[in-house]
Amino acid sequence: MLTAFARAFKTPDLRKKLLFTLGIIVVYRIGTHIPIPGVDYTAVQFCIDQANANQGLFGLVNMFSGGALLQITIFALGIMPYITASIILQLLTVVIPRLEALKKEGQAGTAKITQYTRYLTVALAILQGTGLVATARSGSLFSNCTLASSIVPDRSIFATITMVITMTAGTAVVMWLGELITDRGIGNGMSILMFISIAATFPSALWAIKKQGNLADGWIEFGTVIAVGLVMVALVVFVEQAQRRIPVQYAKRMIGRRSYGGTSTYIPLKVNQAGVIPVIFASSLLYIPALIVQFSNSKAGWATWIQQNLADTAAPAHITLYFFLIVFFAFFYVAISFNPEEVADNMKKYGGFIPGIRAGRPTAEYLSYVLNRITWPGSLYLGLIALVPTMALAGFGANQNFPFGGTSILIIVGVGLETVKQIESQLQQRNYEGFLR
Repeated sequence: MLTAFARAFKTPDLRKKLLFTLGIIVVYRIGTHIPIPGVDYTAVQFCIDQANANQGLFGLVNMFSGGALLQITIFALGIMPYITASIILQLLTVVIPRLEALKKEGQAGTAKITQYTRYLTVALAILQGTGLVATARSGSLFSNCTLASSIVPDRSIFATITMVITMTAGTAVVMWLGELITDRGIGNGMSILMFISIAATFPSALWAIKKQGNLADGWIEFGTVIAVGLVMVALVVFVEQAQRRIPVQYAKRMIGRRSYGGTSTYIPLKVNQAGVIPVIFASSLLYIPALIVQFSNSKAGWATWIQQNLADTAAPAHITLYFFLIVFFAFFYVAISFNPEEVADNMKKYGGFIPGIRAGRPTAEYLSYVLNRITWPGSLYLGLIALVPTMALAGFGANQNFPFGGTSILIIVGVGLETVKQIESQLQQRNYEGFLR
């Protein structure tokens, strides 16, 4: 990987793309530290220090924003509105025929869906920004802080609207920066910004584990976490690269005196076909009951049960439900993202077939059979990886956003592998000698 980056910097046009990407990353990280108007920055920093990295229900969003959410900066919402909008549009594509038709139109239809995603991102940013401002004003953002209620000293309508508009504009700027990286930089812009946001929280999380440790002034716990992290990275890389290759043979056709087709290829079915989407879905769904209890301030029996069983990440009910939700959403997402009947029809249209399987419906049934079998280990793997923060919470006294677990490690490894592959592919294009040599 380091060799690929070194060779890329020696290539002039790739060096420009890499430097442009690094410049956008610097701008993004600067924006995550600029507070929005109307917020008492001193009170916010005091509450963050007093909370001692316990970010409660807002931990997942804070991780995706690179720590900007709890600091209430202009990029506080980060890329979460865009991620949510993209997932919603992807799910609606299966339900709404108009969106499905746009998806099949090629580049023009994809551009139209991208435009819809931008509009939905702004709408979600307004909604989430309003919720964040209301949470900060009520003091629920830092429930254990003595200065939580004074984070927003000016509670007028004008100040509230200004704060919401600022965070919405910040989300639009983040979306624009991501598209700039995609067009003029290296890799997918949104994925790169997501990678940087998560990686930015690693040093503070690791240092917090060291400070909370008791063995050899915390260095034993620190070293153990690093070792566990390296093992997990190796495991995730192994599973993310694993795939079941379905062989496909294309029949040979004679047109005039020339022969066409007769080639062999394969359909790569990944073991983890759903990626990190099931973990995000399950986490978001489990946060909803706890958020309702937090905003309602109810002391009823149902609220107490939710606080003890669903809000507590170490509770057996939470762990069990979290695991089963991840498995369910893994199968659900694979079912809506991969259509065996469509793949079988396309193969039949171009004269392709799986050796030993008849074209048409038998091919679709065979693909469904294989996909269901490999989704089981993929979903169980996702569930076990997502439970690592809970085990770390019990074993090392770490916070719920353990750096080497769950969503963070899956995203970092996935984006890292994809970016390196793109750099290597561009290097091969520029160093290909071809027939002119």
